[in-house]
Amino acid sequence: MPTTAADGRLHVVVGVVQRGDEVLLTRRAEIQHQGGKWEFPGGKFEAGEGPRDALHRELREELGIEVRRAHPLIRIPFDYEDRRVLLDVWAIAEYDGKPRGMEGQLARWVPVGDLGSYEFPAANCGIVTALQLPSLYLISNLERYASTAEFLAALDQALGAGVGLIQLREHHLNDDAYEELAREVIARVRRSSGRILLNRDPSMAARLAADGVHLTGRSLHRLQARPLPRPALVAASCHNEADLRKAEHIEADFAVLSPVQATTSHPAAVPMGWERFASLCDGTRIPIYALGGLRPEDAERARAHGAQGMAMIGGVWAAPSITDAVIRCQSPEDSSASAR
Repeated sequence: MPTTAADGRLHVVVGVVQRGDEVLLTRRAEIQHQGGKWEFPGGKFEAGEGPRDALHRELREELGIEVRRAHPLIRIPFDYEDRRVLLDVWAIAEYDGKPRGMEGQLARWVPVGDLGSYEFPAANCGIVTALQLPSLYLISNLERYASTAEFLAALDQALGAGVGLIQLREHHLNDDAYEELAREVIARVRRSSGRILLNRDPSMAARLAADGVHLTGRSLHRLQARPLPRPALVAASCHNEADLRKAEHIEADFAVLSPVQATTSHPAAVPMGWERFASLCDGTRIPIYALGGLRPEDAERARAHGAQGMAMIGGVWAAPSITDAVIRCQSPEDSSASAR
């Protein structure tokens, strides 16, 4: 018999099966809930099963594979009009067998970059976003350097090491100086095939053709709707549950949640700790990056507590080797992609 989560939601396990830069999708039968749409394979928990047990059984029954290695990707609570679900999503890093539709369902390998072309049940949208985001979100720190030229040289090192997502923060700059720096940073990030979000008014991000905007907490709460259309990214700085609910309300793509641990940059801020961080992640349907007092060696701890990855400032820019710090902050999948 299927089981429910503690809050009464139908508990569903989902496996993201990857092959290089492709993921496996299956198509739901027309007679099913959300029938005809594409999804990531999985199914309902059975009585007495833990997440790994359910994951192994479902992928064996649906795809004919044996999972050998997997890690949590994201947990998504979602309310449809006719049912409430909790998706327990796992990334499959290693498996035995050749995946195929064991129950007659259509199965297809799809490049991660093409997932936006497929129609998914609404609850799956957070999975697509998580797959298209890296595990390191690097936040700029111009003031650490003696000159803009030194900062740009350090940025080039980070980009060369594989950083794929950067926030240009720099609150101390006026709009004119910020825009001048943004134009140069955007050009460098473009050459590396990365993405750059501006921590300024969304109109500037649109005008400069940045990849999106990062909202401060104050900017977030002033909004009533998403400030930029997709495929532009919208991110938000959050510190509590109210902030996260607001980020969901405006359909932000992801959030940064801080401070997880004590930080020298904001000594008066009370750290939430890993358990509270995990609790907040568990009730949020968008990917969350951990921020605050973190070091590269905290990467696995962050993922184990529900994070998409880490948002880093000093842990990268202040490191003896920026290249080494970037590599250690990334997941194995990100690191191997950088090496390629």
